[in-house]
Amino acid sequence: MQATEDRLPPADVEPSTFFARSGLRLDQSPSLSDRKRELRAAMRARRAAAQARNPDAPKALRDGFLAAVALPSASIVAVYSAREDEMDPAPLAAALAAAGHRLCLPVVVGKDGPLLFRAYAPGDVLESGIWGIPQPSAVAPVVEPSTLLVPLLAFDRMGHRLGYGGGYYDRTLPLLRQRLPVRAIGLGYAAQEVPAVPVGPRDAPLDLIVTESATIRPGESRGKGS
Repeated sequence: MQATEDRLPPADVEPSTFFARSGLRLDQSPSLSDRKRELRAAMRARRAAAQARNPDAPKALRDGFLAAVALPSASIVAVYSAREDEMDPAPLAAALAAAGHRLCLPVVVGKDGPLLFRAYAPGDVLESGIWGIPQPSAVAPVVEPSTLLVPLLAFDRMGHRLGYGGGYYDRTLPLLRQRLPVRAIGLGYAAQEVPAVPVGPRDAPLDLIVTESATIRPGESRGKGS
C-alpha cells in the first residue's frame, strides 16, 4: 500500500486528521509494515514543513535540553549527522562537548547488525559512510555511549519512535542496555508528534524526547495510562 504524493498531509493538517479523512486509520491498516509505510510518507512531508517554518529550532532544542536533561559528568554521548530535514543536533553536540562530555557517531557495519560507535569531536574530518552519511574514520576509537541522541520521523508520548525501517537503533539499544545503563533520547520537531506510533515487539522505546518546545518523559505518560 504505497503512499502517493496526493495522499500526503498538508503542513497545517495533523497526521491523525489526515489518516481519518483518508480512511487510513492506524489501528485498522492491513499490516504493521503498511501502517509504518503510510506514516513514514506522511511524516516526511510534515518534518520538512516544520524545518522550513523554524530554522532556529536546533538552537531552541539545545537550550531546552540543557535546561531539562541532566547527564552524568563526562558521559559518552552518541550524536548523529543530520541528513535531509532531520532535527540538527550540532548546536547541542557542541554544547555537550564544551561541558566535558565525550561524543561519538554511529557507524553502520552491516545490513542486519547493530550500530558501532566511534569517537568524534566537533570539527573532526569525517568520511562518507553508507547512504553518504558522514562518519568517523576507521582509526577513530570504538566506544560505548551511555546516552544516545536519536533521529526520528515520528514519536508519541509513550516513547515509541518511527524511524526509517532499517532497524539499526532497535537492534543496538537492547544490546547496549544489557551491558550498561543507557538512555535513548529522541530529537525532533514538535510537529512530529502523533497520537500513536505503530509498534512491533522489536521496536526499542525511547527514554526521553526533546523538541524545540518541550521535553517529554514517556515514563510519566505510561504511569498515567495516557
